[in-house]
Amino acid sequence: MGYTALVTGASTGLGREFARQLARMGVGLILVARDGERLDALAEALRDPGRPDIEVIAADLTAPEGLERVAARLSSDEHPVDILINNAGFGVYDGFECSDIAAERRMHELLSWAPLRLSHAAVPGMLRRGRGWILNVASVAAFTPTGTYGAAKAALVSLSRSLNARYRGRGLRVTALCPGLIATEFHERMGEDHLPPLPRIAWADTARVAREGLRALRRGRGVVVSDWRYRLALPLTRILPDRVLERVSTTNADARGIPGSPARTVQHGTARDR
Repeated sequence: MGYTALVTGASTGLGREFARQLARMGVGLILVARDGERLDALAEALRDPGRPDIEVIAADLTAPEGLERVAARLSSDEHPVDILINNAGFGVYDGFECSDIAAERRMHELLSWAPLRLSHAAVPGMLRRGRGWILNVASVAAFTPTGTYGAAKAALVSLSRSLNARYRGRGLRVTALCPGLIATEFHERMGEDHLPPLPRIAWADTARVAREGLRALRRGRGVVVSDWRYRLALPLTRILPDRVLERVSTTNADARGIPGSPARTVQHGTARDR
């Protein structure tokens, strides 16, 4: 029996890598993103006579109609979805004191509400069938005082742990994947000044992050921090005072910004892809 996966934020970055790796496994795909043209190009590149068909849904998950259209697809019993990968992302560049509140709301809706809504649509059918997998792409920012982005990702980690504990005995596995910095369009679109100069070793490989996430999902792990460098650094977040961690995360923001400057957000994928 074949499997079908729905991937949000599939047009670029980590979402595109998930799609590639799942296609190589022979998994049928439903690709979701705002940019229909990029999705069509990816679907065409992944199509192969020996692989299941690929479905494309162009939808903005920050818009109620787009979110509900994807939720309806996940609820279908006629064409069930076995694997849900909540990957769509959104970033707000400015500090909390000068950020645009509408952008803050959109970010939280995409990073925490949209995965909850889509999981809520997918879980009943997965439980009826006695099998299902949900991978929520969170971030190591969930474990540090990194502003509203980290707060939204922390909510996603908590949701993932809860669902995995509640339903694993009924055949449903839910994993929160927590990567660090990944060299994708997310950071390119934020601009060169949103981070201090970093050595190559600080950046994780996209293919490795996707591979580790899928492996953790198969094994039923509730939370996995991707890439060995970030796994080594994570214990520091438990012993260093919050004021130290917060200072590290905002040093570059203090150096780069002028209070009251125009807000900048990064939108990508199905709304925004990491």
